Order: sequence, then C-alpha cells, then structure tokens
Amino acid sequence: MALFGFSAFRSLLKRGSSLKPWSVPAASWSRAFGLPWQQPYTVRYASNLDDGPWHGMPLGGFGAGCIGRSPRGDFNLWNLDGGEHWQGSIPDCQFALFERQGDQVRAHALATAPQTDDSQPELDKPLSSWSWYPASTEQRKTGSYSARYPLSWTHYKGVFAAELVCEAFSPILPGDYRRTSYPLAVFRWQLQNPTSQSLELSLLLSWRNTCGWFTNTDPSASVHFRDDGSPEHSYVPAIGRGEGQCNRWIDQPGLIGVLMEGERADPLAEGQGQWCLAVPDHLPGVEVMRCSRWDPSGDGSELWSSFASEGTIPNSNTAHKSLAGEQTSAALAVKVTLAPGESLEIPVVISWDLPVTAFATGVRDLRRYTDFHGSDGQAAAALAAEALSDWSDWREQIDAWQAPVLAREDLPERLRMALFNELYDLASGGSLWTAARPGDPVGRFGVLECFDYAWYESLDVRLYGSLALLQLWPELDKAVLRSFARAIPAADATPRPIGWYFTQGRGRVEAPRKRAAATPHDLGAPNESPFDATNYTAYQDCNLWKDLASDYVLQVWRTFLLSPNGEDLSFLAECWPAVVQALSYLKRFDVNHDGLPDNGGAPDQTFDDWPLQGVSAYCGALWIAALEAALAMAQRLQLDLGLNTAEEQHQFSGWLEQSRVNFDRLLWNGEYYKIDAESGTPVVMADQLCGDFYARLLGLPSVVADERSRSSLNAVKEACFEGFEGGRLGVANGLCRDGMPLDPKGTHPLEVWTGINFGLAAYYRLMGDATTATAICSAVVNQVYGGGLQFRTPEAITAVKTYRACHYLRAMAIWALWATHTDWQLIPGAERAGSEW
Repeated sequence: MALFGFSAFRSLLKRGSSLKPWSVPAASWSRAFGLPWQQPYTVRYASNLDDGPWHGMPLGGFGAGCIGRSPRGDFNLWNLDGGEHWQGSIPDCQFALFERQGDQVRAHALATAPQTDDSQPELDKPLSSWSWYPASTEQRKTGSYSARYPLSWTHYKGVFAAELVCEAFSPILPGDYRRTSYPLAVFRWQLQNPTSQSLELSLLLSWRNTCGWFTNTDPSASVHFRDDGSPEHSYVPAIGRGEGQCNRWIDQPGLIGVLMEGERADPLAEGQGQWCLAVPDHLPGVEVMRCSRWDPSGDGSELWSSFASEGTIPNSNTAHKSLAGEQTSAALAVKVTLAPGESLEIPVVISWDLPVTAFATGVRDLRRYTDFHGSDGQAAAALAAEALSDWSDWREQIDAWQAPVLAREDLPERLRMALFNELYDLASGGSLWTAARPGDPVGRFGVLECFDYAWYESLDVRLYGSLALLQLWPELDKAVLRSFARAIPAADATPRPIGWYFTQGRGRVEAPRKRAAATPHDLGAPNESPFDATNYTAYQDCNLWKDLASDYVLQVWRTFLLSPNGEDLSFLAECWPAVVQALSYLKRFDVNHDGLPDNGGAPDQTFDDWPLQGVSAYCGALWIAALEAALAMAQRLQLDLGLNTAEEQHQFSGWLEQSRVNFDRLLWNGEYYKIDAESGTPVVMADQLCGDFYARLLGLPSVVADERSRSSLNAVKEACFEGFEGGRLGVANGLCRDGMPLDPKGTHPLEVWTGINFGLAAYYRLMGDATTATAICSAVVNQVYGGGLQFRTPEAITAVKTYRACHYLRAMAIWALWATHTDWQLIPGAERAGSEW
C-alpha cells in the first residue's frame, strides 16, 4: 500500500491504478489482530506485575508519560504519572470507521469487544450499543498489528470494503533532545478504496477526559516487602475522577480539534493540564465534525446511533464543567467519499500537556518538554499544531536513523526487530526526564529498573541496559552518570531493614541507607525524592556490593570514549572525583590484601539472591577492568587538562598489578573461572567475565588471555546454553559443568536473564563467535516475542514459562550487539548534541 507524504496529503485525494497491497514492514514484530495467546508466560511470584499479554508499543516522548494501543486495537496503557504504571482499557478511547457502499452500511469501533472488568467499576461497563471489530481466529485473519519502535501499524482487512492502515508514532529521534520529549502521538490513517464502487467513509476518534486522573492518592514513602523480599510502595491513581472537567472546540492556524481540560490548582498539580484531539485545518472535500461532550457511562448510543447509521456525530460545543460523579468524553470525526482506486491519508494527533510530576508529599518537578512549551499546562494545542506541521519530517528522520540497522543483513531480521522494539522501555519504563537546570543542561533523566523494582537507573543493571542510551541519546547517558557523581560522596545514616534476611528466616537486620563514598545502587524512587535520595532498594545492603563502584567507573569511561558526540573532557573531569572515591571505598573490602575486593557471603552484587564468598570472577574481572579505565582517565585528564593525577595513577597501578597476579591464581581452574575463591560452589557462572567483555569493548588491556576467555566461553556454551533445555530458552545463569543444576529449587542460577544473555552474546561476538551470539539472542527473542512478553520484557524467564520483573531495564543490552559493530556510530542524528538544550 502506498503511504503518501504530506505534500500528497495537501492535494488530499490521489488516484492510483497500481496501489500496492499491504505487507508487514521489515524487521517488525507482527501478530494477527486480536488473536488470543494460547499459553503466554505468567509471573513467577504472585506479587509481581502481570497485566497479561495484550501489550503494544508505547506512544509518547521520554519522560512525558505514555499511552499504548494494543494488538486488539484498544488503548490500554496509561503510564502518565512519572514512575508509575496503570493498565486498563477505556472503551470510549477509540477509533471507529463508518462505511457506506451503495445500500450496504457498516460501522465498527476499530478494536475487539472490551472485556468486562469488575475490578475497575470506575471505568463503567463496555458501551453496549457499539459494534466492535471482529478478532482474528486461527481460521480467519481480520488484520494485523505490527511494531518497529517507534513505529506501529494496525492493518484492517476483510471486514470493510475499504482497506485501512493506521501508522502510529511519536518523534523519537536520536540526538534530538527536544522532540524526543514531546507528549504526543501521530496516527497516520490511510484509507483506500480497492473496489469498483464509490465508498463513503467516516473516521471517528473518541476520547475520555482524564485530566486529574494520573496522580497518586496514596503518596506514602513507607517501604513494604513483597513475597520475594523486594520493597514496594502503593500506587492508587485517581482513575474516574471527573468533577470540574470541560471540553471545547479549538480552531487555530494548522488545526481543527477538541481541547479537554480539568480543575487547576495554583500552582498546577500533578495530573492537571490538557488533552487535545486534532486534524489539519485545511481539508478540502472532507467534512469535519466535533462533539465536545458526550456521556460514556451509558450504552454509548448518544454518539454511536448517528455514526453507525450516517457516519455523523452530534456537532456540539458545550463547555460547561462536569459535576461530581459525571464522566465526559469528546469526539472528532472526518467524512469523505472515495472513488474507486482512490486513497486518502489523514494525520490525527493526540497530545497531552501534564507538565508536573510529583513524588513524595511536597516534592515535584517539571517534565523536559516544558523547556520548549512552557509549564502552565495549556500547551496541548500548540504541541498538536507542531505535530501536524512537522510529522512528515519526523517520519523521514525515523526512516533515516533506522536505515543502518535495517541494512545489516548479517544480523537476522528478528534480532533487528528486537533492537528497535527493546527501546520501548525508554518511554514506558517509568521514565523521568526533568526540565533543564544549572549543571543539568538536558535535565535529569532516569528509567526504572522495572515496576516491580521501582527505583531509577540501577547501576548494576544499566551497565548492560544503558548501551542503547549511549549510542542514541548520549547526553542523557551523561545526565545519569552526573547524578551518580553527585550521589557517591553523599551519606544518609537512616537505618533500614534488609529484605533478604526476611526471606532467609533470619529476622530483622538493619543497615544505613547510604554510606559516604559508597556507590549507590540506584537514584531513588518515584514515591520519594529521586536523584536526591538514592539507594531506595532495601533487599540487600547496597553499601556492601562489590560491583557497583566498578560499574560506575566503566560507564564513565565508556561514555567518554564511545559517545557519538565525541570525547567530552569536561564530563570526564566532573566525574573524576567520584571515580576516585568509589574505587577507594571498594578497595576497603580487600580483606586479605591480595588486591581484589572480597565478596562477603550475603548476596552483594547484581545477582542479589546468589551468595558469593571471597574473590569472585564476576566482581574481580569488573574491578580489574575498572582500574584500567581509571588509569586511562587519569592519564587523559593530566595530559589534556593539566590535572595532577600522579598520586591516583600510582595507587591504581599498584592495585592493578596485584589484582592481575592473583585473579588467575585464585580463580582459574584450567577450563573456566570459578564462581568464587572460597565457597567451593561447583558451577559454571555464565557472566563470569563481564569485566573482560567491557575491557575489550573499550579497547583496554583484556582482563584475561584470549585462550582463557575462549575456553571459558566454551564451557558456558556447553553447560549453561546447550546443556539447559537444549539452548531453546537461552543461557541459564549458573549450572554444573554437566549442565545439571546444583540446586533444582534455585532462583537466579536457573533463570535466563534477558539482559545478561544479550550482553553475553555481544561478548561471544567480540571473541569471533558470531554463530553462538546469534543463537543466544534468537533463543531469548523467541521467548519474549512468542510468549506474550513483547513491550514488557522481563528480567528473568524460566523453563516452565514463568517470568519475573517485566518492563526491565537490562534487556536494552541487546544494543551491545550493535556496539560491537565497528560502524555503529553511523546512526543519523545520534551524534547531534541538539541545537535546543
């Protein structure tokens, strides 16, 4: 099917004698429209988030809040409160199509019939007078849903005489720190008449006024523990709050639309602002209708009766405010007649301006897009107008930045698909992106570890998952690392109970929240004061972790060295004091003075349910790589900025020499590296040489010799990949050399961690084994995108079709595959710092 550009749209109708049939776009995830899953993955722990498999691609800019339209056509994702997640289908938020062909009339909402959910009475019951689009079955396909983030396509076929495609996207543009923050979605509708008769068509968009809904009515900062020992906080949004809402027409240069507003406090509160539905103001030959207010709590006939019979809606502009208990929706429709062979393209924009995001009581911030559209919550129409003016340029830029990846046929198409689609988490992973401020030229940025572990930018996790951010939006990656640089010297002596000890039946064990010079695990949680109050997680005492300092140092050097924007010495200098503090603090845990920090027996690294004792391969290799990175930093800062780093170079060199001598002596067993030096645990740890991978990725001296790296990787492949379910699922974290589990009831060792697998695959690729790299990635991608886990990729999957911790940050480690290509920096736009910071 031909999709016309904006210039063609201006002429509105375009005759064509050879219109191309629809086909699924390259490197996209696709599923028959509305087709149920037979056996999707389910949660491992009852308390973990499980919304079911009906997840589509998110729409909306980073940190702007996002909405999502599912593979059955309904809008069911509403992550509009910073750091929080709410999923539920709102039936009247929907597109619909009316069609008349001669005497035949058809009208359907363009989603499958909504399911009654008694747990959400505030959303009312489904609209009984509406006709819903039939779902696909195994015998009959009524359309398809496809996604290649930030693009999605919903194709409708076989129900209407017309063919319909809706391409939806937001301006997610590498290197653009303005448009990537915008709270809006463009729906590019293509209506085609493939018949020999004229078709009268009317496209409807209905939307609920949700102003005031997305704020937490229970902002308690107290920590509770789940059944897996992890801390959580309550989220009780004001869903259904309708008092004081009003909708009205808006007409201005560039758009015709409906504006939805609600009550406004002074200053503006979280969740308050505007929504806008809009189409271009110049539509020759097209009738535009607007209904500013209708009641979605009834059977829906108020709107549907005339639409289903004539393709019209009540033209009304009633702007009075709703009373307590009332709900208000608005609608917009466009009506046109298509001659045989004609096509029409119509862009429809949904924008929202909810500028305030709040945390603990009295703690608030402004979203990044307010730097460009103001913070008064009255910019929804301006955002929509910009989208209607510029959407075709945005669309071309998306094609341009995706083209280098699409062209890499050495990566299987399914992996190229996953490279794009795993970026979804930057929008819907509870992302927070604040307005700029002194010291933060592009604002402060953070993505949650996941919604079950709801704290920002877990440092051990982003060691893997931030490679995408580095390659596409490097200034945001710097913003995160600046936040850690400020947090490392800070201290908070508040005692907290450590959750792991509860799961072990060992009672209450407390630890201070944050020790000075300890590298924090995370940048805080959305129910407290993120960026200022760090180390939210209390499952383990993160002051004792043996990987975090190394993780930080490696990320600083990585971002300096590999940023598409070039080397930034001022960034390096800004982070240097924290680098020195972090490494000096970690060296305190070298209890036997062999140069290497010792793990303490309680889980004290990213595998935080897996105890290690003494020197460990995982933490020791990261430590050696980090010392090499710190030495490289010190030399550059002295050479290029004249900083006196001689003392640090001397100290780090001594530690490094001692560490290198003892690492192999303590851990090499002749075939692979032991998990640790003292526990005697006889397992092959899959990610034992993550530090060596990072050293090689950054061009530093390798941690281990090439032959020992390859020998270890071969043992991992045989024991943890081929020996675990025949390689069908991916690489298990740790198994005995014969592929058997040490403990059949173990947690972390028997899980396949998606992000660890992607990072490990990149290591295989660096070491020349692209075949194994592809096999590992393919196994994981098949589980995620075949098991109903798309756009909610979990941390861990198991052999019995369960998962843990969906919407997980580490899964973006699939971009480590791209980082191992020599020309990954060629993605257009990523190298731009952005002209409007």
